[in-house]
Amino acid sequence: MRDYKDYLEKQKYSRSTIKSYITAKSRFIEWSKRNHTSPESIDYKTFLKYIKYLQQKKNTKKTVKHKIGSLKIHFNYLLSEHYRTDNPIESLTIKGVKRVVNYNTLEADELEDLYYSYETENIKDPYHRLTAKRNKIIVGLLVYQGLNTTELIHLELEDLQLYKGKIYIKSGTRSNGRTLELKPWQVIEFLEYIKEIREEIITRKSIESNRVFIPNNARLGNTIQGIIKKLKKTNHKVKNIHQIRASVITNWLKHYNLRQVQVLAGHRYISSTERYVQDDLESLHEIVNNSHPIN
Repeated sequence: MRDYKDYLEKQKYSRSTIKSYITAKSRFIEWSKRNHTSPESIDYKTFLKYIKYLQQKKNTKKTVKHKIGSLKIHFNYLLSEHYRTDNPIESLTIKGVKRVVNYNTLEADELEDLYYSYETENIKDPYHRLTAKRNKIIVGLLVYQGLNTTELIHLELEDLQLYKGKIYIKSGTRSNGRTLELKPWQVIEFLEYIKEIREEIITRKSIESNRVFIPNNARLGNTIQGIIKKLKKTNHKVKNIHQIRASVITNWLKHYNLRQVQVLAGHRYISSTERYVQDDLESLHEIVNNSHPIN
């Protein structure tokens, strides 16, 4: 059996997070022993007593939420090691913790327009035409797959499954890995890029790399910032890459359920996905929260 620390390391949590989660687990075990239960056997109703205990210790709602979040991970660990058959607090939320207000999001047709409006042809300099085509592929990954800068930087040739029309996004320190569908036109442009454009850019730069996009270091972040500036000229509502990703996730939520969007976005926790639920669902969440026993 893997111990909890090994499990967290495998999930790529940072050292400080692992330390925090192990501390939360240890304190929960101590409380469980005093209350004649255990993490392996506790049920939802009994766990509510632990929350009441945390509240009595004058923890803020934000701190209580954090502690519950870390214990959700511990229950997932027990599930993975077959010490439990369920996570008793998987859907538990705390009323009153302020939601993060998202960006002024773009509609799906506005996102797509950013892609189709990106100029690649009427460019005099041959090399700049090549980099413009590279940049349009990056725009596609922003507006269709909702990738962030880190994911774009770390994308490698082996992650491309172009003949299957898919792309694999590796897990990060705060995200899960996932395989995403590419649009047919993305596949066509990707094939041209890999076979011709990328090779020419590599030759010009005199470098070797397995990364998909060249330059393949922090300079790609500068390239993406330049792309965003151009996108702002197409649509003045464009703010930054975070807003574009928020827009993609928000639009996914109009077509898929929360769990499906959690997978598509690579979110570790369902709560991360819930932050993107549109205002017209806020009243429903409030009804759910008001009926919840934790106040």
